[in-house]
Amino acid sequence: MAARKGSGAEIIDAVIIGIDASRIDNAVMTGTERYALEVTRALLRYAPQHTYRLYARTPLDKGMLQAPAPEHVDIVLIRRVRLWTHIGLAREIAAHPPDALFIPAHVLPLPQAVRRTTRSVVTVHDVGYRRFPRAHPLRQRLLLEFGTALSARYASAVVVDSEATRADVQRYYRTPASRIAVAYPGLLPPVAVSEDDVNTVRAKYRWFDGHPYALFVGTMQPRKNLRRLIQAWQQLLVSLRNQPAGNLDRLPMLVIAGAPGWGGEDLPALVTRLGLGDSVRFAGYVSDAEKAVLLQGARAFAFPSLYEGFGFPVLEAQSAGVPVVCSNVSSLPEVAGAGALQVDPLDVPALAAALRECLFDVSIRESLIRAGRANVARFSWERCAGAVLAKLDGG
Repeated sequence: MAARKGSGAEIIDAVIIGIDASRIDNAVMTGTERYALEVTRALLRYAPQHTYRLYARTPLDKGMLQAPAPEHVDIVLIRRVRLWTHIGLAREIAAHPPDALFIPAHVLPLPQAVRRTTRSVVTVHDVGYRRFPRAHPLRQRLLLEFGTALSARYASAVVVDSEATRADVQRYYRTPASRIAVAYPGLLPPVAVSEDDVNTVRAKYRWFDGHPYALFVGTMQPRKNLRRLIQAWQQLLVSLRNQPAGNLDRLPMLVIAGAPGWGGEDLPALVTRLGLGDSVRFAGYVSDAEKAVLLQGARAFAFPSLYEGFGFPVLEAQSAGVPVVCSNVSSLPEVAGAGALQVDPLDVPALAAALRECLFDVSIRESLIRAGRANVARFSWERCAGAVLAKLDGG
């Protein structure tokens, strides 16, 4: 991809950029899928002079891409159930090679890695399976290890979401620093909610009823540290009963929203064993609209994860004006900035104390809300796309 000068700015000549778009229209969108969609949209906006070749498993609606004009985007449908990446995508690239290839999530096609026929850039989001191997099923861990090792060694360049992940990639895969670029993702687009949406959520979750509540959103798995969060919640309630917080009429609730993940944790049983009763509620998987409504009403957001490659939920809470308590490990200090109370995720009393401050100390709450809203301005999908494009261009 060659660059030329024009009207005071450097312009990259129009080329064909291939993008693995197999994740951008999943029915259930986790952080990885949302990243793939938003960074693809941003690339189209940031550099509309290029032609983009999107490789998909199922037919894509170009309208979901938002920009640019349809003639700049070609959808290449690869209908293959098994080994979609290593056979289906690899064959398509070999038959019709783009000028550069972008993989938004970990897995470089094996033949492309070996032959290196096209310049490739891969985003590695985290290596949590290395840091917390027991938080992943064996098969998933082996697949993640294989895909990440392949990308870290053979991709022309690796993009990571945080300095913490950069350090992990260098530590575990000895990837040279010159081949790694940190490109912070942007803020996920806010979901507009109507009064009907609010009423629907309140009808679905009848336990609202004026209770203040702290909210967690994420997949329920051991890495999210929910056992310690529930233990901290018990300590918080004990402290409130012994020393009432201000004019508190009702004890707060902890709302845990997210689908069950792997790990075999029986969190409802823990709630029962600790005698927490209805003070901890499990909302299950929530839609974007439901999550937006839950954030609107939350008094605090709790995210005590043991490891995160980035941590979109923290930015979503800050953007919604919700005070945040999060871990002081992995990428979370980078992401949260000054807009969160950061605690050791293994220290249950410290987590309980931070939750109490976040819920009931007015000055701390106001300070966190201001700092959180200022913090989210640091994150931009256009800057992320610019960093990706620079690596696609050989920078």
